[in-house]
Amino acid sequence: MDTIVSVNKKSKKESFPVTGMTCAACASSVESILTNTEGVSQASVNFASNSVLVEYDDAIKETDLQNSLRSVGYDLIINVEDPIEAQAEMQREHYQDVKKRTIWSAILTFPIFVIGMFFMDWAPGRWISLGLTIPILFYFGRVFYINAWKQAKYRKANMDTLVALSTGVAFLFSLFNTLFPEFWIARGIQPHVYYEAATVIITFISLGKLMEEKAKSNTSSAIKKLMGLQPKSLIVLIDGVEQETPIASVEKGNIIVVRPGEKIPVDGIVSSGHSYVDESMITGEPIAVAKNKGEKVFAGTVNQKGSFQFEAKKVGSETLLSQIIKMVQEAQGSKAPVQKLVDKIAGIFVPVVMSISILTFIVWMIFGGNDAFTHALLTSVAVLVIACPCALGLATPTAIMVGVGIGAENNILIKDAESLELGHKVNAIVLDKTGTITEGKPTVTNMIWAENTNQDKLSSILMSIEAQSEHPLASAVVKKLKETGTAVVELANFESITGKGVKAVTNDGLKFYVGNHKLIQDKNIALNETLLAQANTWQEEAKTVIFFASGEQIVAVIAIADKIKASSKSAISKLINRGIKVYMLTGDNNQTARAVAKEVGLTDYKGEVLPSDKADFVKNLQDQGQIVAMVGDGINDSHALAQADVSIAMGHGSDIAMDVAKMTLITSDLESIPKALQLSTNTVQGIRQNLFWAFIYNVVGIPIAAGILYPINGFLLDPMIAGAAMAFSSVSVVANSLRLKSSKL
Repeated sequence: MDTIVSVNKKSKKESFPVTGMTCAACASSVESILTNTEGVSQASVNFASNSVLVEYDDAIKETDLQNSLRSVGYDLIINVEDPIEAQAEMQREHYQDVKKRTIWSAILTFPIFVIGMFFMDWAPGRWISLGLTIPILFYFGRVFYINAWKQAKYRKANMDTLVALSTGVAFLFSLFNTLFPEFWIARGIQPHVYYEAATVIITFISLGKLMEEKAKSNTSSAIKKLMGLQPKSLIVLIDGVEQETPIASVEKGNIIVVRPGEKIPVDGIVSSGHSYVDESMITGEPIAVAKNKGEKVFAGTVNQKGSFQFEAKKVGSETLLSQIIKMVQEAQGSKAPVQKLVDKIAGIFVPVVMSISILTFIVWMIFGGNDAFTHALLTSVAVLVIACPCALGLATPTAIMVGVGIGAENNILIKDAESLELGHKVNAIVLDKTGTITEGKPTVTNMIWAENTNQDKLSSILMSIEAQSEHPLASAVVKKLKETGTAVVELANFESITGKGVKAVTNDGLKFYVGNHKLIQDKNIALNETLLAQANTWQEEAKTVIFFASGEQIVAVIAIADKIKASSKSAISKLINRGIKVYMLTGDNNQTARAVAKEVGLTDYKGEVLPSDKADFVKNLQDQGQIVAMVGDGINDSHALAQADVSIAMGHGSDIAMDVAKMTLITSDLESIPKALQLSTNTVQGIRQNLFWAFIYNVVGIPIAAGILYPINGFLLDPMIAGAAMAFSSVSVVANSLRLKSSKL
């Protein structure tokens, strides 16, 4: 019997900058080549950001991926310290190169255009135009022919193929007519030249590329802003001496010095000093957070007035800021479902257009009459020029990039494009209670004292007792009393009473008890009617009640609850107003669930729910045909998050919840949920508008270029006008996507 050996190969997912792509068909080629490379399981190209997200086996080297693309004229940026900055530098150089080529093309094209339009019968004008056309086509426009040739070698075609064919045919025809005009004159035909068509096409398409590159650089502004949050250098303490070090050289365990006003370079834990840190880029909260010894600090946050030292715990790609940047990059590079269809169309678009162009030429040659050849040539060239897969290829990724960027700027991290596209369809939202609707930490909400008590002295004793208690609620009491400046006193004895509370004795022999109602009953401590009534009221509001007794007398009653976030009620109201059914699930008891649901305006809630029950609840809604979003923050929510159509994690929650979720709210503010759904609506509208105009442009433009209007009104589209229209189509799609930046969330 044969033995089957199973080998589990580890795979990794990396995003690489790509160079050499000029259109959507190029993006399709890059994706196809990488996908068919051995060891690559998936490749997803984002033409708008000139990047590719590749999932491949650990055994595969990055150079193998690079070599696969180099053979066809593309390249990957690898083995550089900062690939994003390297790509940005290359894009800047490319932009300047395109700018230079466009300007010179325009300068040389202008006299050709004037001669071709107004002095077409001037014999020397043809030779002047020829002399000026050669550098425009074969120097400033050489990139179109070089790329077309590289594609042709591998039996592929892209936008450069269309440009090279159309301008090349127009130039060769014009060259023949310039050198051998008698060939046509002998046959009774006037030999026209079309240098202006070829050069104007190159100029207009170069201008379109220039505007496209400029606009595309704006779509990734969110990444640039996030990257700008991290300083380039930092101060490291080495043997007691401060030394400035590049951020790339910092290691875990280094002690880093942070001065007032400086950005924190890496993640770590404060080792000495005290300050307040502005963490709004992570939490969205405007109030600076106090940082003492043992507190965590994060890269990209800004130190305020104090100075401190901290030990580096996470550096490089491990920092929270780097993870956020990576998440945004992967989301901008991911594909919406609609984009997969567009990619297929773009992949076959160029061959189809070439076929239409040939068919146009044949039809005109058969039915064109006396000027058959001239019309056949012009219309087939116009078809090649006006057909542009670029607008089609840019329609979805530019909108997705802008949408993900806007999300990042509004504390909404989107992991993939699918959730961004699906968000606007959500009609049911399931909210976890603790940490989602509520703050997720116990807080003292009420505290009343019995009459005729020394509150200052008793507060100090209460704080001293709770400071020694290990009960989770004790810290809430300590925090509350600290806010009032209460001092601590020394206790002679401290005793924990399991399941009930604690007992303490002061140095002067006084006994005190802190605990629940059962402890008070067991110790036969009298509870006056006023305090008892107040305690019952708080319990009905789902608050936990703690009693503080001195000897045989109750001196204070304290209510503790997981406070509802200030934004929860208004956020839920906005969701309901959008026509979304909102549900609350919690593992807490039904009384607490009911009280919280009532306060935030919910009628659909369920208490005492197990983690698996949450996932079943989501699945049940899906079985009813609902598009369900799940919002949670804990490990117990991860199953339900994975089950939901759109999963949203609260940023302060568990790592597992954030790993599973497709969206993460960096802030704890629930108002971000309706914002995220509105962002989805805006983005999808932008995609639809882009696709509509890209398709309509080609559906209308190609037949007009082919001469369909000629039998009706004698109209033929000039190839140079077709070039201008093609350039405008790409720019208009990118501009419409950028318009999303001004849309309201």
